[in-house]
Amino acid sequence: MAQRTSLGDADCAIAQALDVVGDWWTLLIVRDTARGVHRFDALQAETGMSRKVLAERLRLLVDADVLAREPYQERPPRYEYRLTRRGRALLPVLIALQDWGDAWLLGDGETTATAEPASREAERVHRLAGTRLPALWLPDLDGEPRDPVADTPYTVLYCFPGAYARPEAYPPGWAEIPGARGCTLESCTYRDRSAEFAAAGATVHGVSAQRPDEQRAFADAERLDFPLLSDADLTLAAALRLPTFRAAGVSRLKRLTLVVERDRTIRQVHYPVTDITASVESALAGLGR
Repeated sequence: MAQRTSLGDADCAIAQALDVVGDWWTLLIVRDTARGVHRFDALQAETGMSRKVLAERLRLLVDADVLAREPYQERPPRYEYRLTRRGRALLPVLIALQDWGDAWLLGDGETTATAEPASREAERVHRLAGTRLPALWLPDLDGEPRDPVADTPYTVLYCFPGAYARPEAYPPGWAEIPGARGCTLESCTYRDRSAEFAAAGATVHGVSAQRPDEQRAFADAERLDFPLLSDADLTLAAALRLPTFRAAGVSRLKRLTLVVERDRTIRQVHYPVTDITASVESALAGLGR
């Protein structure tokens, strides 16, 4: 594809970036590869673009080192397309676009950590039920990569906006953001009932977009007995198109809970979470069904 930037745009990073990912199709390819769709036919089915257009866009993204072309079959030769380090650096861009669309096109433009139960955002999240969580890794409290899906019959992934060991660490105006408060209560409720979840065959993992060091300080202060995982790079958010909001210049996960089976199938979706203790009880009760 020919470069579209003019000589006057040579030092404009926005114009240079738009030459690579500045059309509808290329960003959708990045979106779907982040969701675990890697093969040509599957990408065509997801995006609906023609084979010719898809081949052109894939070639552009490989040439730009956004995607890597990796063989998975020799005869006949077949390839998968996977995000490179440069490509994964685009995930916050995708999340920012999604956040803007949720807030300003599907919502009223207000900053919120929750949603209306009948909203299109909530419908999108509930469509995760029955789908599979792609293979990915999230840093744990020590910064070591960990699969968010445990080797137990079920994993309860509760996503929360943010929790801090010191009250003054919360962003300004945090208490005024609808749905933001309650992260400490949620984590402590899972802590207090962790034995019941274990008896039901479930491992509990908390996930936020905070840094591991922030999570460790909170986990130590509240004596949590299960791992907190960091989605600071928004890998999980992009893979599942999880809803986010921004506070203090940082993208944060909205509060929701997923119950995932060992084979990575998402069995239950709880969103929005408006009653924290009831949502923990509902996740636990659902394991018995």
